Amino acid sequence: MRSSLEERAMHAVSVSVLKHNPADALRQARSSPVVVLNRDHPDAVLIGLEQGGVLQAPGVRAALATALFRDGELSLARAARVADLDVASFIAHLGRLGIPAIRLTAAESNADLDTLEQWLQSSSPTPAR
Repeated sequence: MRSSLEERAMHAVSVSVLKHNPADALRQARSSPVVVLNRDHPDAVLIGLEQGGVLQAPGVRAALATALFRDGELSLARAARVADLDVASFIAHLGRLGIPAIRLTAAESNADLDTLEQWLQSSSPTPAR
């Protein structure tokens, strides 16, 4: 059994070790902070989000997912899963915050409208003669 001091020990990992074996650093970060060293200089700290029940606190998962989606780091579906919501509920959540669920340029929107119009024209029944 580990002592209380050992359970709270901070770990260190070099950038090269992190690159070759990230799973070990992530496993360590679940129990205590891991300092990432870049040529013997502290560069970053990995902290497991499960520590102290951070992810179970109300709104944390949704806030994390929203920020990652807003910044383009996660797709809509993946952000909804991170938030522990279905896609429709996550879209409604984004709408309440004024964050667009679909981000298209004007050119992309116009191209989509053109495609829709073409599809509607090709799908409509032809008049009988």
